[in-house]
Amino acid sequence: MSLRKSWRWVGAFGPDLMLCVAHARVGLIPRSWWAVWDGSGLHEGTRAPFELELEHGEPIEATTGPAWTRKTPLRVRGTVLGREIDAAGLLDESHGRHARRTSWLWSAGAGVTVDGVPVTWNLVEGMHPGENTVWVDGAPHRVDPPPFDGIAGVGDLRFTTLATRAKKENYLVIASDYEQPFGTFTGRLPTGEELARGWGVMERHEALW
Repeated sequence: MSLRKSWRWVGAFGPDLMLCVAHARVGLIPRSWWAVWDGSGLHEGTRAPFELELEHGEPIEATTGPAWTRKTPLRVRGTVLGREIDAAGLLDESHGRHARRTSWLWSAGAGVTVDGVPVTWNLVEGMHPGENTVWVDGAPHRVDPPPFDGIAGVGDLRFTTLATRAKKENYLVIASDYEQPFGTFTGRLPTGEELARGWGVMERHEALW
C-alpha cells in the first residue's frame, strides 16, 4: 500500500518578489522549506524567517481516487527578508494516498490581463484533472487540462525562467526529482484572456513515495 502524503504550499507572485513556503509529510517523514526570488537572486532555507498574512479568495476542490486537493487564490502580505510584500498568490492543500510512482507538471501564477483584470491560475498534468482552474477577477472557472511543453509553457502560455529551485534525492524507498523555477508568463489563458503581465512558477516532479 502506498504511503499517506500531505502538503501545504503557499506561493506569492509579483514583478519584484516571488516566494514559496511549504510543509509536507510522506508517511512519518516531515519536511519544510522556503524560497524567495528577490529580483536579483534566489534565497532558500528550511525555516522561513518571515511571517505572512493570507487573505483567502474562493477555493476549488478536486478528488481523484484516494487523493484530494484544495486550491485557493490569495492576497499575501507581510515582510520577507526585510522587504514588504503585497502580492497575489495561491494556496495548495493536498493529501491522500497517491500512487507509489507519481509524476506531474504544474503551473501556478497570477497576473493582469490586457483589459486590466486580475487573474490567478492553477494548471496541472498528471494529478487531478478537475483542479485545472483560472480565477478571473476572483471568480473560479474550471478548464480542461491544457497540454504542457515541459516547463517551457502550458497551453498558450509561455514561460521565461528567472531563477530555478531544483533537487534530486534518492533514499531507495523514497526518491524525488524536481524543478520549480520562478519566472514570467506571456500569452493567453485557457479561459481566453490575454495576459498583459504574469508571474509564477512551473514545476516538473517525479516522485517515488
